Formats: sequence, C-alpha cells, structure tokens
Amino acid sequence: MHAMVLPAPRAPLQMEERPDPLPAHGEIRVKVSACGVCRTDLHVADAELPDIRYPIIPGHEIVGRVDLVGPGVTTHVTGDRVGIPWLGHTCGACRFCKDGMENLCDRPLFTGYTRDGGYATHTIADARYAFPLGEAGDDASIAPLLCAGLIGWRSLVLAGNAERLGIYGFGAAAHIIAQVAVWQGRSVYAFTRSGDSAAQDFARRLGAVWSGASGELPDTPLDAAIIYAPAGELVPAALRAVRKGGRVVCAGIHMSDIPSFPYELLWEERQLISVANLTRQDGLDFLKVAPQAGVRTETTVFPLHEANDVLTSLKRGQILGAAVLRP
Repeated sequence: MHAMVLPAPRAPLQMEERPDPLPAHGEIRVKVSACGVCRTDLHVADAELPDIRYPIIPGHEIVGRVDLVGPGVTTHVTGDRVGIPWLGHTCGACRFCKDGMENLCDRPLFTGYTRDGGYATHTIADARYAFPLGEAGDDASIAPLLCAGLIGWRSLVLAGNAERLGIYGFGAAAHIIAQVAVWQGRSVYAFTRSGDSAAQDFARRLGAVWSGASGELPDTPLDAAIIYAPAGELVPAALRAVRKGGRVVCAGIHMSDIPSFPYELLWEERQLISVANLTRQDGLDFLKVAPQAGVRTETTVFPLHEANDVLTSLKRGQILGAAVLRP
C-alpha cells in the first residue's frame, strides 16, 4: 500500500510504501477510493491535539470497499462500500459507553489521529465503526459527509429547534448543514471571515437568508448559533447575536482560547455548549437524512500525493466547500 504519513509534529507528510495491513479480530480492510480533508487533519498536522500517535496516517472521511474481512466479522463482506468516520473504536465498558454516550468513551481510538486513517490506498477499520453506504452517490461527494456532515448533524441537533440559525465559519461542515437546515424550514444566517465575499455568496446560493462578516450582527436576534471555525473570539460574538434563552454550540475539536467577556452576554439563560465526537447513531441518522434533504457537497478532488498542498490551502481559507483526496 501507499500512504501519506505524518512522521513527526509539524513535519510535512511523506509518501511511503508499506506492506498491505491485515485486519485483526473484528476488523476489516478497506481499499480507499476517496478521503475528505477535514480541518481536524490540520490540527493533527500542526500538533494542536494531545497524544497524537506518530507516525500517523491522517484522514477520517473515508469511502472505500471492503477487500478483506477479519475473524469474527459478520456485518460486512468483501465488496461492500463503507464509510469510516472520526470515531474509530470505543471500549464498550466505561460508564459513558454503557450510558449511550460512546462519543465520550474513556478509551476511544480516533481515525487518522490515534489509529491510521485514509490518506492511503488501504486502511484498517473496526467493523462496528464502518457505515454501510449502499451504491448511490459518488465516492468523492460522499466522503465529506463522514465528518463534516456527521459533526455538523450532531451540532445541528444540539442547536435545538432554532428557527433562526447562525453559522460561524462557512466551510465544509457549514455548507452541508446549511442545506439540511434550509430543508428543515429554518432561516440560515452565515458568518464568514471579513471580506470573504466568495464564501458569503456561496452561503446565499445554498439558501442563507443573510450572510456577512463574523463581527456583524444580523437585523434580528438568532435563536441559536453553531461555531465551526476554530476561533475562540467568535464565542462572545455569537453570544451577542443570539436572543434571550438562545444557545451557542461550539462544534470543533479544537479552538483557540476564548477571550474574557462580560457576564451579561451569557445572562438571560443563554447557553454555551460543545460537541464532542459523534456516535454511531448520529451516523445512521444523518446518512438517512442527507439524501432526503438533497444534500450536495461542493468538492474539489486532488491526487493523494498533493495532500500537503491541500492542507496549506485549507489553512489559508482557499477551499470552497470540501477538498477530497483520491489515492
């Protein structure tokens, strides 16, 4: 197999040839056809997350076909098309797993972070965490659904029944969830980097009723807001934008420090909550909703060996929608 490997913190990815991996008990081997590039991959590459396993193959928005089934697997057969998400394994024994909160598992493994991911021709997955995809849809278009879509869906659910929904940071997750929110009958307000007219126009094309810079306030208070950009300064900005009793959801795995802000921004029963990972049920629910909502991902496909350049473009905000790597 070939893979783009992160050998050390903040080092460039390197193309390596390795022996084809073999699945252990309960695992499958997947021949990768597409892997989305997520902002979390940047956090891994830039060593912004704790306890990264080096060397590591990044990538956790994986679409491919099972080409080898390990012992004990009865849920998948060779040739099945599957999707592999960020949450790659849970212990099943801690209090969180037992209480139905596997996203908070005490001993998890994460694809492309603490176990090898999809910037490769092949990858190994826990069969329990490989979603059946069927045959509808293009692999590259589906790949961003496996994290941007799933985390986006979880954050949308946590936002409650907000009719007026603000979205801060109009990247891969936002462009997917905006479509779902519009389909649900919500009014979407898109907040982007100052002067990013391309992203603002993109948001309007996807049905946003308003778009502007993240420091602006729309003409009406929001019921809830979701923050996808990893910028802590957006927290007080979003709290200013929501009404009394409104909710702000922080949807990223990493965020810069949140600056101090006056208590009056949180007062009047405004809520500030975070999203941590996802559950398998999130995946099953969203992968059912996405086709019903007519979600269409805006993707740009790149060859696997250009992964370093793609990550740089993502960091600079030069990717509209989502980037996808093909081995």
